[in-house]
Amino acid sequence: MYSFRELQKGKKLSLDSTEHKLAVLGNCATQFFSEAIEGYAKLSDFNLAVFDADYNQIDEQLLFPASDVYAFDAENILLWLTTERMYEEFLDTVFEERENFANDVMGKLSHYWELISKHSNARIIQMNFTELDDKALGSYSCIVQNTFTFQLRKLNYLLQDAAIDNRSVYIVDALSVQNRLGTKAFFDDKLYYNAKMTVAMPALPYLAKAVVDVLKAITGKVKKCVIFDLDNTLWGGVIGDDGLAGIEIGELGKGHVFTNLQRWLKELKEYGIILAVCSKNDEAIAKEPFEKHEEMVLKLADISLFVANWEDKASNIRMIQESLNIGPDSIVFLDDNPFERNLVKEKLPDIEVPELPEDPAQWLVFLQEQNLFEVASYARESGNRTKQYQQEFERRKSEAGYDSIDEYLKSLEMVGMSKSFEPLSFPRIAQLTQRSNQFNLRTVRYTEDEIQRIAQDERYITLYFTLQDKFGDHGLVSVVIMEKISKDSLFIDNWVMSCRVLKRGMEEFVMNAVVRNAVKAGYKFIEAEYIPTAKNAMVKGLYQTLGFERVEEGRFRIKAQDYNVKGTFIREGI
Repeated sequence: MYSFRELQKGKKLSLDSTEHKLAVLGNCATQFFSEAIEGYAKLSDFNLAVFDADYNQIDEQLLFPASDVYAFDAENILLWLTTERMYEEFLDTVFEERENFANDVMGKLSHYWELISKHSNARIIQMNFTELDDKALGSYSCIVQNTFTFQLRKLNYLLQDAAIDNRSVYIVDALSVQNRLGTKAFFDDKLYYNAKMTVAMPALPYLAKAVVDVLKAITGKVKKCVIFDLDNTLWGGVIGDDGLAGIEIGELGKGHVFTNLQRWLKELKEYGIILAVCSKNDEAIAKEPFEKHEEMVLKLADISLFVANWEDKASNIRMIQESLNIGPDSIVFLDDNPFERNLVKEKLPDIEVPELPEDPAQWLVFLQEQNLFEVASYARESGNRTKQYQQEFERRKSEAGYDSIDEYLKSLEMVGMSKSFEPLSFPRIAQLTQRSNQFNLRTVRYTEDEIQRIAQDERYITLYFTLQDKFGDHGLVSVVIMEKISKDSLFIDNWVMSCRVLKRGMEEFVMNAVVRNAVKAGYKFIEAEYIPTAKNAMVKGLYQTLGFERVEEGRFRIKAQDYNVKGTFIREGI
């Protein structure tokens, strides 16, 4: 972890990438905290400008539309009501009214959220509450409602519950940072009483990282895949030498270490992270524990792509990345062998390669502390991702049996559907805008709350698309948001698509539906824009390919009645 001095130097870095803005408001001294956030962000190649409001000015800044915070026009506003100040307010509360303390604080927070939503378009980054045990009644405080311990823990629950219903709010888990470092390392009482700072200087970088992790996830910088070695990584020992009975796995001895690592990987898979194997091994031998060992937690059905051969791992990982059609910076590679880790780092520098501790017993805690899989949204369908990728590999094998791409596409028996945004699909729609980088014409990210507002706003026409074929269901694969910019014209504010369905005619299917809906709504023209990024070059010429006229650099236009419906092997579903 960086030191605070290193973060202060990092704050001065000048980055060429898109600048993001964060405003920080707290009831404590936040100057050093803000510096730490900005420094950590820039050292993480995330271009962030931070506005630090004056000490304890939350009400003054949020109540008035012309305040400095709103004038800064931040994409995100961070609120930090510290536990120490809450404790002082609690002690000043009339004894008979303390049972309502958590509800009152939550009411204040909800009011702040409403003000931010009323006066700005900013997302809300809300710090949760660290622990402070006043030991008024010792351990019995946990069950006495008018103690601070009871009210503080209730407050964190109320905060979590409220954030479920308010998709503009993102919680930074400061409590977990405190738990990891320990209260004595996290809080410096002298610093608090002398400078009103509630976090010790050595702990600031850790808290800054927690904030930056959330900000990066909101802007689509997320990890999507874990590729892992097998021998001495997923189990103890070497399956080719030690045999099925000789590898260490299960509840006894060192096996417990590897079993818990597998349990964690299984949990990641259930939340939509892709699991892939990259092992120097004979494939049949490497698969044997998955198929025959009773204490294996992970099964072959959990693995999207299984690569076991004697090629170098960097080449195999590159092949896995290309097969999955995801960016290298969205991959984490786990291997016990320092040589293999260094090889991958050298050959594939964009891939995250954690330096695992020497003792496997420390791996799981180490990996959890890295917080590699921060996300800004979650859709229940995410758990189906493994099955979808496995089906995709079946499609690719099938493709080899056809003489032409048209024959292959026709054989897939594809069925597509388009619908206006609806509540059940809001999480997946938001997730697709946040995670898609390659087929993303303007790279605009949306939260669930923003998707809901757009769906309910008459200024927009919204469409989402699903696709299925004889191998299975791809689910929701594309999103288009069109803004009504005049009585005759629509503007494609956002068009994203999952890379899993590229080159299957889905681009044409989507545009056919876009024009059809535009004509149905009485619009004559459709305007569009392409904003280049480091990752979306593949769609640079898309609009012209679909018949749009280039009117200026990055801007395109088509007259709806002049559009020629594009041929596709995707049948319109009912």
